Amino acid sequence: MTRMSRAAVVAALAMSLAVPAGLAGTAVAQPASASGSTAPAVPTTAPRLPEPTGKHGVGSSVLHLVDRSRTDPWVPTADGRELLVTMHYPTARSAKGAPARYATVEEAKAMVDGFAPGVPAGQVSRMRTHGKVNAPISKGRYPLVVLSPGFSGSRFTQTNLAEDLASRGFVVASVDHAYESFGTSMPDGRFLTCVACTALDRDGVPPSVVTRTRAKDVSFLLDRLTGAEPAWRHSGSIDRKRIGMVGHSIGGAAAASAMVADRRVRAGVNMDGAFWEALPPQGVDGRPFLLLGTDDEVHRPGGADRTWDETWPGLNGWKRWLTVAGTNHLSFSDVPVLNEHYALPGREPMTAARTTGITRTYVAAFLDRHLSGRPRPVLAGPTAGNPEVKFHHLNR
Repeated sequence: MTRMSRAAVVAALAMSLAVPAGLAGTAVAQPASASGSTAPAVPTTAPRLPEPTGKHGVGSSVLHLVDRSRTDPWVPTADGRELLVTMHYPTARSAKGAPARYATVEEAKAMVDGFAPGVPAGQVSRMRTHGKVNAPISKGRYPLVVLSPGFSGSRFTQTNLAEDLASRGFVVASVDHAYESFGTSMPDGRFLTCVACTALDRDGVPPSVVTRTRAKDVSFLLDRLTGAEPAWRHSGSIDRKRIGMVGHSIGGAAAASAMVADRRVRAGVNMDGAFWEALPPQGVDGRPFLLLGTDDEVHRPGGADRTWDETWPGLNGWKRWLTVAGTNHLSFSDVPVLNEHYALPGREPMTAARTTGITRTYVAAFLDRHLSGRPRPVLAGPTAGNPEVKFHHLNR
């Protein structure tokens, strides 16, 4: 969930980390009562994420990791660089376990206050998920996918995609990068807020600091998941030779930065994010990359976000540039589910099921092809079943 406004992108990508246009000031519809006063018209039930589509059930666990070899760029007095990571992974369909919590009430309140005042944070925190807490992992060796959210967004805003990928046979690590989200509840009771937002908004720190820092976060995470003393009890199920990264907004830009910094990241996906660092002369060393964005004046070729055109030649392996009609910047997250459930103004013309389904289909197909070697014809070109998806610069 980025704070980069669409208006700023159109204006030659001037960096303005304001709340995204179309979300600032958004509120739940308020019908007038007979007395002329207004009362919130909110559903009485919590929203529900779409069902995962794979053959596996989904397990869920949370890791708190601290890299004490680094100083946090946003809070130098912190005890190292902290990450809070949700692991989603394949389980048996019959696996037992408590339902995974979507977010704490405090996290949900920080998020909805940022883009949708009036949405009940308690309900959002109880969003129905499909993960089972600490359920046994299914036997096997699985590719690892790192998920990085947009700027000011928390790791839970990509839960629908994480659960779906886990159900399809991937281990997924969704990362909260300390001090870069509206709010993160830490295991010891601390609540981390978006110090980085102030640094970029007010202090003029360049966004490239975010992408470089996240690349280092990913390398540290891979060390802790696949190293000699792994932090996760199921780390033995990760295939170290099959690692990819998917990110939304600045998290997508960070996927390219992580690939440049760490050869272990074999494939990357940028969902609707501007790039904030130029690729080196060797590009991404022939590794595959997917651009998946809005089909509008921003992310079509020659659009307002010139960084996609500028970065495209350096993506020198298998690549695709796809745009999706009827989407906006937050369509590549869980926000469509909230938009539809609470009937928020400015929501996508497609149903939430359709919007999230397209993202799931193309991200999973890309990862299946490049981490598991499975052919996926949906990546070959336009299909009748997905008319919203436009292919640009089809190279191979």
